[in-house]
Amino acid sequence: MEMYIIIGIVAALVLWLVLMYNKLIMLRNRVRNSWSQVDVVMKNRFDLIPNLLETVKGYADYEKNTLNQLTELRTKYTTAESVVEKADAGAQTSGLLRQLMVSLENYPDLKASENFLYLKEHLSEVEDKIRFARQFYNDAVERYNTTVMSFPANLLAGMFGFREESFFNIDEAEKAIPQVKF
Repeated sequence: MEMYIIIGIVAALVLWLVLMYNKLIMLRNRVRNSWSQVDVVMKNRFDLIPNLLETVKGYADYEKNTLNQLTELRTKYTTAESVVEKADAGAQTSGLLRQLMVSLENYPDLKASENFLYLKEHLSEVEDKIRFARQFYNDAVERYNTTVMSFPANLLAGMFGFREESFFNIDEAEKAIPQVKF
């Protein structure tokens, strides 16, 4: 009888280990997938920027510094190797795009341009998608980190090298509400 109890306990422990390991794998993959979604939307934004820049160039000669910085940030983003580096380049780009849109309000002909209006609307949609993708990523990271840090899963996580993931944070400058006038 004791043998059946011991076998039952060992079987339950093995089953728990397998289920918890699989849960950790699933959560880690969800974090990676959600970051991939952020990355895709950010790339979409960076692909849109050259079209916006071409439209704006004729109107905003004195904005060349900002336009050059946006081009440099696009390169920085595409060559970044970590989530933190990509997030930093994305945050800097958000700030520069906000600054550019506010300064471009001084060009009435540009504001009336169909191409500019289309690109501006499309950029706004992409920015919304970026916000949603970031939120989904942070939700996935929160669930994963909670599991990795919770007892007794943290014992298994430590044994198999599961580590906490970083949240996508924005800096204080990006939190500021831009003043846009139409």
